[in-house]
Amino acid sequence: MMFTRRSRRAIAASFIGTASLVLSGCGTSNGDSGASDGSVTLGFVNGANTHFHQCLLKAVEQTGKEEKATVYTANSKQDAGTELSNIEDMISRNVDALIVQTVNVDALEGDIAKARSAGIPIFLTSVATSDMSNVLGVAKVDLTKVGELDAGWIEKDAAGKDVKVGIVAGAPGAASDLLVGGFQAALPANAKVVANQPGMFNPAKAQDVAENMIQAQPDLDYAFVANEEMAFAVRKAFDAAGAKDVKIVTTNGTEDGLAAVKSGQLSATVANSAMQIGQTAVRNTIGLLDKKQGVEKIANIPLVLVTKDNVSEAPQYCPK
Repeated sequence: MMFTRRSRRAIAASFIGTASLVLSGCGTSNGDSGASDGSVTLGFVNGANTHFHQCLLKAVEQTGKEEKATVYTANSKQDAGTELSNIEDMISRNVDALIVQTVNVDALEGDIAKARSAGIPIFLTSVATSDMSNVLGVAKVDLTKVGELDAGWIEKDAAGKDVKVGIVAGAPGAASDLLVGGFQAALPANAKVVANQPGMFNPAKAQDVAENMIQAQPDLDYAFVANEEMAFAVRKAFDAAGAKDVKIVTTNGTEDGLAAVKSGQLSATVANSAMQIGQTAVRNTIGLLDKKQGVEKIANIPLVLVTKDNVSEAPQYCPK
């Protein structure tokens, strides 16, 4: 079923009576009254408050301003229930489309159904659904491939020797499951996973996990950590335990992460620019709404495995 912007807003208006008007972390790049001049109005529902999510938010807001779009924002704080509530709140604002960085792919079915019932399309960031027919589009990071790239670095570095690997995952669901799944599936037979615990994308939690991990596995060779913020905390825990030789691979490609790879603090990271994800999400959402030629429904964000040898090739991670 196709909707024009006007008909989408008419359907969404009927939803207001059942939706809450209090947004979690709500903001707008062009004032708080919506688009009265006919320009596009977007709702961005972010998933958490990590550095990645902050950079993604900044990119969405900046690109929205460049495209003369009104952007309302909300943060789900890693809670699927809050995510659905935020989507309901955005529907009550009669947005033309929703951009969603989900906290859990299992939550998307309900999110998409709720938005469709109001005639509002959803554009996804980072992860795609198995069935994209009910989704406007996606700025997709192949998170399985991210894990595979880090595993490939370990395979090359281990050079056939039997090695022990620890995993500090993120929060269960969505990004972390895909990252860890891709990593584990791509590890060579000589690399044995001896520990796998969630760090919840929280550096303090990740440090606790790492302290316990290195105590239980003092001969650990490598660690895969689901983002750079946690990787720094893991490095701190390992170093304090006298395990400076444990090599850490991770993902993001932030300025601090690249500096750590250059210095040897981290052995490798997979750069996937939050800035590019946010820019692509806004531009493609608007382009798909307007049925512009050449706009991809599924846009894959470039990935770069970064080591000491190619730090200069990493894309800019966060908007200035």
